[in-house]
Amino acid sequence: MRASRLVEIVLLLQTRGKLTARQLSEALEVSVRTVYRDMEALSAAGVPVYAGAGHDGGYQLLGGYRTKLTGLTAGEAESLFLTGLPEAARDLGFGPAAGAARLKLMAALPEPLRGRAARTAARFHLDAPSWYRDAEAAPHLGAVADAVWNQLPVRLRYERWAEPHRVERVVEPYGLVLKAGHWYLVAADRGRYRTYRVARILDAVAGSEPFDRDESFDLVAHWEDYRADFDRRRLSGRAVLRVSPAILAALPDLVEPTVLAAAQRTAVPQPDGWVRVEIPVEAPDPAVGQLLRLGAGVEVLGPPDLRARMVQAVAALAATYQGAAAETSAPGRFPAPDPVGTLG
Repeated sequence: MRASRLVEIVLLLQTRGKLTARQLSEALEVSVRTVYRDMEALSAAGVPVYAGAGHDGGYQLLGGYRTKLTGLTAGEAESLFLTGLPEAARDLGFGPAAGAARLKLMAALPEPLRGRAARTAARFHLDAPSWYRDAEAAPHLGAVADAVWNQLPVRLRYERWAEPHRVERVVEPYGLVLKAGHWYLVAADRGRYRTYRVARILDAVAGSEPFDRDESFDLVAHWEDYRADFDRRRLSGRAVLRVSPAILAALPDLVEPTVLAAAQRTAVPQPDGWVRVEIPVEAPDPAVGQLLRLGAGVEVLGPPDLRARMVQAVAALAATYQGAAAETSAPGRFPAPDPVGTLG
């Protein structure tokens, strides 16, 4: 455990430059006293670590010291080849560079680790888009990614759901997120962080002067907060359902995780074997469509407005199919087939 932590300290100093004992303790999730002991151990092992005192002090490596990949464990070498997203790298314009980096990494690994890493790459594949749909076309992704990388403001023409549907914004791009085959741009817009679906960007023109980026911004934390808030706003309603055992068993394949978790948490068995659950739903109209796809194994008990809408939708479906059945069975609707075996 300590050996891997010592390697991690060297890598942190190698990639980030000067770091204080407090910064190292927070990154490694250990005490400052432990960091002091680790730095003494590194110095005793011959690693050229220098400790500067004062307000601007900290630990740093001297003489351009660089560690080598031979310090990787088998598991670490294998995990590196699970972090690759070839399609995402290609979309961002880094396809050739990513391929070259993988080759260089493979060449730098010792022979025993090289074989294990190659097997990992050959046996695991990540397919980001969800079933029943391809990855979304985003023609301006390359321009946006370049602006993100070079910290340049971007003038966007964007198509949104709300009116006016087409708007123009000058934003400061902070990051890109790939979610289920869809790319999203997170950007600072008039003092707020906003999220834009890249496929709806109609045009993107980068500026020439870099903006001052807030280095405290955490893209992963922001996205998790955004996703949770989006679900709260989208699933603003509630539905009380009576669910058959068959549908209850199939729910993991029929609804999203938030809805499934709510159903499992609120499930109350009924005397007839069905289960009463309460789930979050979208606005009434989308909710009707989502609940209808569950079929006859679900009965909406409430709220009354949603149940009334379900009754109307089911009645309309029944009228449609009854009318179609009547037309199909009407005399003369289709020509009668010739009796089999008769001769003219």
